[in-house]
Amino acid sequence: MSSTVEGEIEFTWPGIDKPLKTWYKVAGDLSRAQTASPDTPLIILHGGPGFPSTYLNSLFGLAMTHNIPVIIYDQIGSGHSTRLPEKAGDGAFWTEALFIAQLKDLITHLKLREYDIMGHSWGGMLGSRFAAQQPEGLRRLVLFSVPASADLWAEAQSELLNELPEDVQVVIRKHEADGTTSSPEYQEVMVGYYAQFSCRVDPIPNDLATSLEEMEEDPTVIKTMCVVCSIDLSFNLFSVLWLFLGNKLILCCEQGGLIRVPHDRYAQRLDHYQ
Repeated sequence: MSSTVEGEIEFTWPGIDKPLKTWYKVAGDLSRAQTASPDTPLIILHGGPGFPSTYLNSLFGLAMTHNIPVIIYDQIGSGHSTRLPEKAGDGAFWTEALFIAQLKDLITHLKLREYDIMGHSWGGMLGSRFAAQQPEGLRRLVLFSVPASADLWAEAQSELLNELPEDVQVVIRKHEADGTTSSPEYQEVMVGYYAQFSCRVDPIPNDLATSLEEMEEDPTVIKTMCVVCSIDLSFNLFSVLWLFLGNKLILCCEQGGLIRVPHDRYAQRLDHYQ
């Protein structure tokens, strides 16, 4: 069985007068990754924003099955890293720059010469923006269940909604139009929506349940960055655009920059995170 190591890194950021900490966990041997080695480590970025990384624990198995050192960490405001409930609603604080700086700090601390990045959902958006800066050492990027843009995501959710029974559609659309998405009726039908398009495993895995519970304990990040958490998505986030140039897929970020490392994007037709 592959060995695992946990650690914490102090991290500073303007506007916070106390040291922050980044919690991370490594499965596999990073010592070879700090030299010229074929064992390129994989950094995995969790979703949300603000959804703790516990649900990704099964990916540590890659260290044993494929001899890939795997690094998973909690972004600031999530899980075992520093939480900042006092920053709830502070959109000027919870920015792309904060999360990219934290990722760079992790890479520097672990002394990684080369590395791959895998991002899930919001983590894929974050990884895309990071890769667009063409950072030294990044070898390839893998995106799974990552929306191409906020507008296209909302369009996809509307299409998925049309696959549900008519009475369910009526309830969802009514409460979203009325702004009553906190009502028990809406919450009940949305459980069925997510069971169909988010996690089809029943009962849901323990690690996923833990991440959900942790986010409910402190929803600071997602409630600040996600203006409306419903099918009619309105995000205070950058968007990304997919451009096909010949046979090469290039991810182009709205704020400029192109990803020039090899990259793949994975999603299924019934995936909520499209």
